[in-house]
Amino acid sequence: MRILLSGIAALGLAMAVMPAAQAEPIKIKFSHVVADSTPKGKGALEFKRLVEQRLPGKVVVEVYPNSQLFGDAKEMEALLLGDVQIIAPSLSKFSKFTSKLQVFDLPFLFDDIHAIDRFQKGKIGQGLLTSMESKGYTGLGYWHNGMKQMSANKPLRVPEDAKGLKFRIQSSDVLEAQFKALGSNPQKMAFAEVYQALQTGTVDGQENTWSNIYSQKFHEAQKYITETNHGVIDYMVVTNTKFWKGLPNDVRPVVEKAMAEATVFANKLADDINEADKKKIMESGKTEIITLTKEQAAQWRKAMAPVYKQFEPEVGKDLIDAALASNTAG
Repeated sequence: MRILLSGIAALGLAMAVMPAAQAEPIKIKFSHVVADSTPKGKGALEFKRLVEQRLPGKVVVEVYPNSQLFGDAKEMEALLLGDVQIIAPSLSKFSKFTSKLQVFDLPFLFDDIHAIDRFQKGKIGQGLLTSMESKGYTGLGYWHNGMKQMSANKPLRVPEDAKGLKFRIQSSDVLEAQFKALGSNPQKMAFAEVYQALQTGTVDGQENTWSNIYSQKFHEAQKYITETNHGVIDYMVVTNTKFWKGLPNDVRPVVEKAMAEATVFANKLADDINEADKKKIMESGKTEIITLTKEQAAQWRKAMAPVYKQFEPEVGKDLIDAALASNTAG
């Protein structure tokens, strides 16, 4: 009996000094639809690095680029269902949840990326991040991609050149109206399907940033790219509201700070990458880049101007005016 009691005591002592079993780390799946080499791709990897460095063993971030998990059409639903925890869709993807974010799709609204930055950092822009919380989505920040250019297999110098052409667009009623104003035929299509659609002639052209055009090799399937800078492709990094509010109090602030730093990192990269990729496209010799004259640019602005009046009731005149004001606030 004494031996048995001694054994039990020894076992108890051993269990007492054993380290407590470590809890499973919180897993954050970050899914997006573009390449690792793009500003968004690099931003996601920087976020992963910062979080795992500061919360070792507590949080693991898994990044899935190039629609590996979910494409454009499914990622919002996947986030709501908890199949992923963070996504970074184009701002165009949120129109079904709030009409306010359609402001970013209005053509020629912002003069450059700096105006966009001022608007997004301001009180109104920051307020839009929480405009979908009742639907289950919380915005964590805006990530730049860049200004949009237009490509096709014929030169686009004046609006009439786009008439009758089929253009791939993101799922956005504003962008649909934009191309209809040109007399074109807009086709809503997932990003992952664009290259093949251009190759096979399913669509005649598309609009995108230099980094997306280069990373997806759209320039190899298009004879001409017109430098229009007519719009912006930016992203809202968004999480599931319930997931976000359920993070432990010692974890959420660290993740939030990492996101803020990754945002600065990604946005600083965006301009450099777009300029570098534009140069690579030029040097490839696979497509011709068209620079518009001031008169030609004015024609494009005029042709797309009716889109403002069409969407003013949905977006709100005050929001449009605030965005326009950011052009002269610098």
